[in-house]
Amino acid sequence: MIRVVVVDDEALVRSGFQMILNASDGIRVVATAEGAQAADVIRRETPDVVLLDIRMPDVDGLTVLRQIQALPEPPHVAMLTTFDTDEYILTALRSGAAGFLLKDTEPEQLAHLVRTLAAGGVVMSPKASRALLRGRPGAGAPQDADAARVGLLSDRERDVLVLVAEGLSNADIGTRIHLSAGTVKDHVSSILTKLRVSSRVQAALLAERSGLLGKNGGDAARDKGR
Repeated sequence: MIRVVVVDDEALVRSGFQMILNASDGIRVVATAEGAQAADVIRRETPDVVLLDIRMPDVDGLTVLRQIQALPEPPHVAMLTTFDTDEYILTALRSGAAGFLLKDTEPEQLAHLVRTLAAGGVVMSPKASRALLRGRPGAGAPQDADAARVGLLSDRERDVLVLVAEGLSNADIGTRIHLSAGTVKDHVSSILTKLRVSSRVQAALLAERSGLLGKNGGDAARDKGR
């Protein structure tokens, strides 16, 4: 059972997410909270997943995210937002969030995204633009330093990184490119070390900025899985 806490300042959002997720097999919303209560609720309930509003009037989501990340075993956190161009999203991703969801995500997608998040994947609302990961405005060109770090990766590690950026779990990556989940885990660990990042999302952001996730890179990873 995937245990979820929903944090949002709007009661309608909390109740709506709770109703949708509790109707899904294998998922249970164990608590909901407003911003000021969030850290205490999460500490008490020890959820697997937290859906956290990025903008709240009493305490902002970035503050709550930092409190969550300081826990001994922090849950996977996805930020909730109304706009896919919210300027705080990149900061949240670089601070340890495992993705973001728009509040109007289709109900049938929500449970799937929560399962992906719980499995250690990167989650992005289907409406999200890749331009967000490139850090708009004015950050579309690959950065030399990022490209140099990605250049340290082996061909297989680059394939794995492309699939990490697609939001796949280790098991799903293994299925795609015919490796065991344990081998994929070893590749991911090596990737994080070589890129000098601490999370899968940060690795995906760096890969995007380096230009690795262009059409050719994505197609190459898919072709190798065939």
